[in-house]
Amino acid sequence: MMKMNQTKIVFSLLVFSLFIRIFLNSNITVVAQNTTIIPVKVGVVLDLDALGGLMSLSCINMSLSDFYASHRNYTTRLNLHVRNSKGDVVGAASSALDLIKNMEVQAIIGPDTSMEADFVIDLGNKAQVPIISFFSTSPSLSSIQTPYFIRAAQNDSTQVKAISAIVQAYGWREAVPIYVDNAYGSGVIPYLMDALQEIDTRVPYRSIISPSATDDQITEELYKLMTMQTRVFIVHMLPSLGSRLFSKAKEIGMMSQDYVWIMTDGITGQINSVESSALDAMQGVLGVRPYVPITQELQNFTRRWQAAFHQENPNIINLQMNIFGLWAYDTTSALAMAVEKVGFANSSFLKANSSQNASTDLESFGVSQRGPMLRQALLDTNFTGLSGEFQLIDGQLQSSNFEIINVVGNGVKRVGFWKPGNGIERDLNLVNNSSSMTYSVSEGNLGTIIWPGDSTSPPKGWVIPTSGKKLRVGVPVKAGFSEFVKVTRDPSTNTTTVTGYCIDVFNTVMASLPYANFDAVAGDTTIRANRTSYVDFTMPYTESGVSMIVPIRDQRSKNAWVFLKPLTRDLWVTTGCFFIFIGFVIWLLEHRVNDDFRGEKVVSNLARFVLILWIFVVLILSSSYTASLTSLLTVQQLQPTVTDVSVLIKKGEYVGYQTGSFVYGMLVKMGFDHSKLRDYSSADELDAALSKGSTNEGDKMGQFERAWFGDQSTCSNSSTVSSDSLGVESFWGLFLIAGLASILALITFVLLFLYEHRKEFMKPNPNLSFWRRLIMVTRRYDEKDFSCKTFRKSGFHDRGDDIYAMDGRLVAASQNNNFAQSPSSFSQHTDRIIYYGDEGTPSSDYGHGLIQNEQAHEDIVSIVGLVPPHNREVCRTLGTTYAGDLDQFNQEDEHIVSTSEFATLNNLENPRITRTIN
Repeated sequence: MMKMNQTKIVFSLLVFSLFIRIFLNSNITVVAQNTTIIPVKVGVVLDLDALGGLMSLSCINMSLSDFYASHRNYTTRLNLHVRNSKGDVVGAASSALDLIKNMEVQAIIGPDTSMEADFVIDLGNKAQVPIISFFSTSPSLSSIQTPYFIRAAQNDSTQVKAISAIVQAYGWREAVPIYVDNAYGSGVIPYLMDALQEIDTRVPYRSIISPSATDDQITEELYKLMTMQTRVFIVHMLPSLGSRLFSKAKEIGMMSQDYVWIMTDGITGQINSVESSALDAMQGVLGVRPYVPITQELQNFTRRWQAAFHQENPNIINLQMNIFGLWAYDTTSALAMAVEKVGFANSSFLKANSSQNASTDLESFGVSQRGPMLRQALLDTNFTGLSGEFQLIDGQLQSSNFEIINVVGNGVKRVGFWKPGNGIERDLNLVNNSSSMTYSVSEGNLGTIIWPGDSTSPPKGWVIPTSGKKLRVGVPVKAGFSEFVKVTRDPSTNTTTVTGYCIDVFNTVMASLPYANFDAVAGDTTIRANRTSYVDFTMPYTESGVSMIVPIRDQRSKNAWVFLKPLTRDLWVTTGCFFIFIGFVIWLLEHRVNDDFRGEKVVSNLARFVLILWIFVVLILSSSYTASLTSLLTVQQLQPTVTDVSVLIKKGEYVGYQTGSFVYGMLVKMGFDHSKLRDYSSADELDAALSKGSTNEGDKMGQFERAWFGDQSTCSNSSTVSSDSLGVESFWGLFLIAGLASILALITFVLLFLYEHRKEFMKPNPNLSFWRRLIMVTRRYDEKDFSCKTFRKSGFHDRGDDIYAMDGRLVAASQNNNFAQSPSSFSQHTDRIIYYGDEGTPSSDYGHGLIQNEQAHEDIVSIVGLVPPHNREVCRTLGTTYAGDLDQFNQEDEHIVSTSEFATLNNLENPRITRTIN
């Protein structure tokens, strides 16, 4: 029984497990099938009535086919729902509304114009459905304001720098933009204006053409442009309107020589789709368009697309692939990648709470739940497509290099490139080395360009307008001085020819101007304040103003004393006096401390201070003297006889002026008498009047003046200009500095001298009168200052019988002294030395006091010259009393004093003479 139950349980488990396995296997298969094929609805809104729309749709279909053929493992598939906008804004908006509300598409590719996109992107922003447009290039559409607008194309503003570089390369100073009157046309104009302003190119006029303009309206606008002087036009519109514009321009003669036409990528990007008749009218036109690298993959795709498109549209021939078709192909691939990354299993729209009273369909459609994730996935997508690097920055395709093309024959030829960092280049360097290169706008970097009218010479960009009044240029007609302006008339042809310096300048300026002048005057016309009220003046190209021409007088010196002329008499005297004064000051400052003064070597710091300043003064004087003398001897000294116009008025002199000149009125206004003014019409007449002193009153007047007043030439020549010699007024500052420094040095010296000897001069002594003390001060000054470092360095100095110094003290030695500087040698070379201390007492600083000669039978002392100057009154020699100062002794008066006799001197009133130590 138990065994049977176990068997039933096992059987039941087997059946249950088999059931579970079958159930699980069936569920896995269903799930696998469901996840492998997940359709994602995507809307496409294009103008299928236009060639651009048909091309874009075929590129989208080929992109899906190629993408899923190489990505078979993807679980999502884009399911396209195509709508034809028919090139209408309302049609595009209604198509987008139907796709969002009824089809609940997760994204919309298109539309193919900026005007249509302006309405559609608001719907996508409300439903959180990304609107991906590869046609909407207008800068007026912003991803910042509408985050669900994704521009899979380059912004039109990225090409304005390339256009301005072309304008700058050829130096065109004016340009007129011609653009369509809609969001596409007006969106780029502010950026173009800014780019032209940066290169100092003026925009005198903006030509706006309606997208629905008739041929007559286009022709009328072109005629208006023809009447202007500017010949540089920048065309920004789509090929449909652009083809008509160029056809009419050629018809009325605006595609001839001197015209410049530049197209934006609105036309250049689709130039291959332009009809041959319109292309023939564009001969010589320049254009810019994004550069697409030519790769093997691109070439293969182009061949496959041409075959497929021709099979689907056999009636359309010669349609070429352009940049917008390539962007459509890459945009579809990017959307397929983003959809696979997000995954759309169980995706749906979140319905809004709609009321029964809703007045419009805009209030009833829902919001995509996967929209934010799909938008972010698109922004993060980055790959290399057929058009180049596909990367969205700030919601739009990153800018790339531009190629510059020239319409020639049945197609276009590339003449150069423009790179954001490098400017214009002849050949594109694929290696980005913009950091090491400078920005170039040279026309030499462009290839040969065929301009309108089959011209190879670059147009200057402006011409004189063909309609309206012609340029009238006035020239002043004057007699004489034809070098400036000369007017000649041919009586046979009644034509006028104008030549001269001013005319050559005017013609040269006109040829180089970037625009035409209006009514003007060319000639030697003076700029005056009252004339500026009626006309405008250019900047003067010669020195303007009124000049006075007078006879000159040769004042070159021709005498032997010309070397004295550079300085005035006062300056010579002042300099000489200061030489004497400075020399005297130096002597006073150096007399006590300098053995050479008495000589020329400067020892005192005060004397050095004075001497340095004086050397500086002498240096300035000598330099100025040299320069002035050089000028006198080498420069021609021609002085005018009159330097002030007021002198002419006061003396009533005759003054000449050019015939027909405004100078006559100016002279009268200044105060000249009418009768004293004489006109002349040529340079010869002026020279004769100046050289002969002519009055136009005849020689009789001159004879009368000489008879009654004598020769006035001396008086008239007495008017001289200021002297060229240098005076004291030019250097009084230097002399003041030198004088003050010298006086300051003297005062400092006297104060220091009196302070040093204050005890001796102020010692109370009734026997010394004021004059006696003054004499003592003078004699004290006349002595050497043995405290000076000059004497300390030299030690004892032998000059026969004299007073010698050592360490600031004085000694007296016999006449036959010839000892060395060391104190230890005194005893070997002297008979007797009396050593004087500071206060007149015997000194024994060297351990000897009075040094005796052992060989001598009698100690003798020779007293010669100067002794310490303190109160020297008496001296006894050989029993005779000598009254008076010892200063009266000279080198010839020697007095020998014995030891015993010299001892008696100790009892005298002379405290400065020490006694002999036996």
